[in-house]
Amino acid sequence: MPLVSMKEMLQCALQGNYAVGHFNVNNLEFAQAILLGAEEEEAPVILAVSPGYIGHLGGLGTAAAMVKELVKEYRITVPVALHLDHGSSYEQCLEAMEAGFTSVMIDASHFPLEENISMTKKVVEAARFFGVSVEAEVGRIGGQEDDVVVDEAEAMYAIPEECERLVKETGVDCLAPALGSVHGPYKGKPKLGFAQMEQIQRLTGVPLVLHGGTGIPLEDIRRAISLGTAKINVNTENQLAFTRGVRSLLNENNGLYDPRKYLGAGREEVKQTVRQKIREFGSVGKAKEGVLSSL
Repeated sequence: MPLVSMKEMLQCALQGNYAVGHFNVNNLEFAQAILLGAEEEEAPVILAVSPGYIGHLGGLGTAAAMVKELVKEYRITVPVALHLDHGSSYEQCLEAMEAGFTSVMIDASHFPLEENISMTKKVVEAARFFGVSVEAEVGRIGGQEDDVVVDEAEAMYAIPEECERLVKETGVDCLAPALGSVHGPYKGKPKLGFAQMEQIQRLTGVPLVLHGGTGIPLEDIRRAISLGTAKINVNTENQLAFTRGVRSLLNENNGLYDPRKYLGAGREEVKQTVRQKIREFGSVGKAKEGVLSSL
């Protein structure tokens, strides 16, 4: 199946009261694990590349080619979107679209609202030409994403009325409002703003995105989905799983030197984590829901 936009995928999730998993691609083995895990669970899936990993993966074009070829090689039948996570500029988002990404996130949340709206609107206009979906962010999500660190004092909850305005003026397909989730491990129990989440979804009508999906209790995940969250981002948990698999095998056999074996152990751990998350998000067996436009 060709890569698809996130738009219809997330609309189906919103209407069906489940969420699609967004999993970051950190190397070849991560891409393999995510695709195979989603295929085994018959679930739509989003593979994402964050700016800090673009160079590591050999560029946006290389990342897109890798994912497209794996989809063909493995005969993946579930809907797959390839997403630029936390795009830092219009130029970077445009480069991703030209490289074959089917979705982009423009993260202008650190700018004043007017500038966020202006930059997001420009990205949306370009995305419509390419048939690509767009995610935006309002408020600042705490924790660390690549080399960007937002501490608790800088993180702020999104204001529902500002979310409504951004969505109406830009036409984005989904929105990531900052509501207490963080990138990376949590220090204590997450405190998500469910009241604001419900209000934002009611005011905007678009699928909401929950960043920092690692470590959020299952009951909070289910509540967020019931309030309009249709996309949940997971990266740290997969990174921990991959490292656990590699370290465990090397500890068992310190003479092992074949990277296929220890990287393969990491890949299997990631695949099992992806499958578990898909089950928690309720997207098992949802691959054939709705009409999904391919690119």
